[in-house]
Formats: sequence, C-alpha cells, structure tokens
Amino acid sequence: MAQGWGEFLRRGNLARCAVTGGGMMMHAVNVFIVTTILPSIVRDIGGLRYFAWSTTLYVVASLLGGANCASLMRRIGYRNGYRLALATFAVGGLICAFAPAMGVLLAGRFIQGLGAGTLSALSFSMVRILFPQPLWTRAFTVISMAWGIATLGGPAVGGIFAEHDAWRAAFWSLAVLSVAMWMLVERALPRDLAKPSGPALPVAMVSLAILVGSALCISAGSMATQPWLNLLGVALAAGGLALFARREAREKIRVLPFGGCDPRSVLGGLYLAMLLLLIGVNSEIFVAYFLQKLHGMTPLHSGYISAMMAGGWSACSLFFSGRASPRALLRVGPLMMAGGLLLLAVVMPQSDWPDALAVPLMILALFAMGGGMGMCWPHIGAAVFNAAPDGERDLASASITAIMMIGNAFGSATGGMVTNMVGIATHTGPAAAWLFGLFALAPVAAVYATRRLQ
Repeated sequence: MAQGWGEFLRRGNLARCAVTGGGMMMHAVNVFIVTTILPSIVRDIGGLRYFAWSTTLYVVASLLGGANCASLMRRIGYRNGYRLALATFAVGGLICAFAPAMGVLLAGRFIQGLGAGTLSALSFSMVRILFPQPLWTRAFTVISMAWGIATLGGPAVGGIFAEHDAWRAAFWSLAVLSVAMWMLVERALPRDLAKPSGPALPVAMVSLAILVGSALCISAGSMATQPWLNLLGVALAAGGLALFARREAREKIRVLPFGGCDPRSVLGGLYLAMLLLLIGVNSEIFVAYFLQKLHGMTPLHSGYISAMMAGGWSACSLFFSGRASPRALLRVGPLMMAGGLLLLAVVMPQSDWPDALAVPLMILALFAMGGGMGMCWPHIGAAVFNAAPDGERDLASASITAIMMIGNAFGSATGGMVTNMVGIATHTGPAAAWLFGLFALAPVAAVYATRRLQ
C-alpha cells in the first residue's frame, strides 16, 4: 500500500524528488514550449505539412534514447548519464535556435529527443533506485506533478517569445534550463550512487529499428494527399508492430520485459493501456493550432489553455495517488478522458460561438482529458514494476519510457494523418472534429485492456 505524503517527506526525500522529477520536467517544458511556438515557426520558415513531424521525430529519438538508457548507465553510471543527456538536449536546442528551414529544425528536434528520452528513462529508473517499494506510487506522482509544473513555464516562455516574433529565443531558454538542471544534479544526486551491477545490457536494436520504422511509416503516410498512401502508411505501421510483438515473444534480448507484448497477461494489458491512453492524450499537440486558427487566440493564450490538460493530469495525480483501488481508477479515468475528447470534438470547431461559452467548455474538456490520465497514471506505473518478472525490473524502468515514446510517436503521427486527410489548412473545423472524435476511442479501449488487473 502506498504510504502518505508525511511519511514520504519525513524520509528526507526532497533532493531525491528534485532529481526524479527534474528529468521529466525538462522533457515536459520542451514539449509545451515547442507546441506553443510551432505555429510561429511555420509562419516564419514554412513547413505546415511537417507540423506533426516535429513531434514525431522528437519522440522517435526519445524512444531510442530511453531504450539505450539501462545499457548506458551500466557503462558510465547515473551521474555521467545525466551529464551526457543534458549536453545532448542542449545541443539539439541550439540547432533549433539557428535553424534556417524546417529540415534543420527537425534535425535539432531529433537530437533534442535523444537527450530527452534518456532523461525521461532516468526519471523512472530513479524511482526504483532512490525510493523503497511502498513509496513508488508517491514518486510516480512527483513525476506527474513535475509535468504539470512545467506547463506553467512552457506556455509562458513559448507564448511570450512567439508574440514578440522571437521564437528562436525559446530554444535558447531550453539551453539555459539544461545548465540549471546540470547544477541541480551535481548537488542533489547522492555521491555514493554506484553504477548498476553486472555487464552492460545488450540493446534490442532490431526490435527498436522495427518500432522506429513503424512510426516513420505512419508519419510519412500522414503527409500524403492521396488516401491510399495514408492507408498504406497505417498498414505498414501495423505490420511493423505485429513483427515487433512476435520478436518480443521469441527473442532473449527484448525492449520490454517478458510478456509485455501479450495483452492477455497483466503486464501486457498494462502496457497496452498505457499506449492507448498516451495516443488519446496526444491529440493535445494540435490544440494550440486550432485555438489560434479557429478562435483567433494569441500564442500565449492558446498555450495556457492547452496547458489545462497537463494541469488536470498533475492535479488528479496528486489527489488520487493515495487511493487504494487502482482497478477502479483505471475504469473511471479513461472514460473521463474520452468524455473530454468528445466535448472538444463538439466545441473546438465552433469558431462562431461566443468566447464566454466556448472557452470554459474547452478548458473543462482539456482538464478532463488530463484528469482522467492523472487518476490512473501513478498507479499504472507502479503496477508495471510489480508485474515485471524477477530480474527484469531494470528493463521495466526503461520500458515505461519506451511505451511513452511509442504512444507519443503514433499518437502525433496518427493525428497528422487524420488532420491532413480532412484538410487542416482549408477545413480546420472538420479536422478538429474528426481528430478529437476518433481519438476518444483510444481511452475507451484502454478500459478493456486492464480487465485482468486485480
């Protein structure tokens, strides 16, 4: 049973919380800054067709960084791992800051993603390393709260710079944030923290390549104007996922712990639910664009309204982290998210509705999306650790980041495909309706995926 916050804080865990949440905060701040300034970037250097690719390449690289984290830590240790990840993240941000065209910016985003994926995986690894098992749910809540806190800084920084036509300075701010995080790690990470024992873990490069290829297939299909190319991208991605699942069931070197690709098992059901929830919530990357295009909002205002999703995530993570019935929360939470998505599908396209009506409804919908996620996310993360086979807990730590990045990659790519097929540039309202309406199906399916959880 999860222990209370008083017990959690009495153990002197504040410095450990800073390290655990800091890596995820770096990733989250970057996500919300870029989401807010993307419309300004497109207006400046073009590349609307590649709107979703900015997120897709970022999360594909994050997948690679996160999957290699366990092996990297056994080679260089946790402190050096943080140093390398932060340096990589900062370099990617500087490339984006100087990008003269969308292609260069996408390259910078890929490098940023490598660092961010490692930082995210380190956050989950630190839960097991720095905290005893009764505190895992609380530590996962800290990670969720770090995401929410980042939503306050991300839209502010991105919106301010976008409104002053200085979006490049937003990427400079990420480099400064990397330096600040570096200083925090040097002060807060225990000095006697040893490298993980044992030889460096092999990385399932073939399986990772299949995953990356699947994500890129659906991303490439999302840019096509012909429907048959869209469907071809989906078919290739689905085939890649089937091949990945088959390899995971037969190979000794895997991306996920044993049973992670079997939806009939508890662990497989948890991973599938994670994936579906993340796909559903990923529709949020288009919210700022729709708010600016359909409702005439400024980048700053649209960024903060978009942040209501993560605000709901953090608030509900904190409130429900001590609840003793994760199974019930894994029923109610996804349905709450689905309700928020359906409300957005109705309200977002209504550009002629008065702001006094439309804005509160959209805020409510976004809060419900994030709140549904926050209800169950800390519990589902702790459940993955408990369900992982003995001897594969390190792999389970890294696998959460892998699942997050897979969900984000497929969510953003599928969103790009749906909106491009409808015609996001000329039929923005219908694109919003189709996007949020279809994505509401994902959290509903997540309820069924966790049916075996006791």
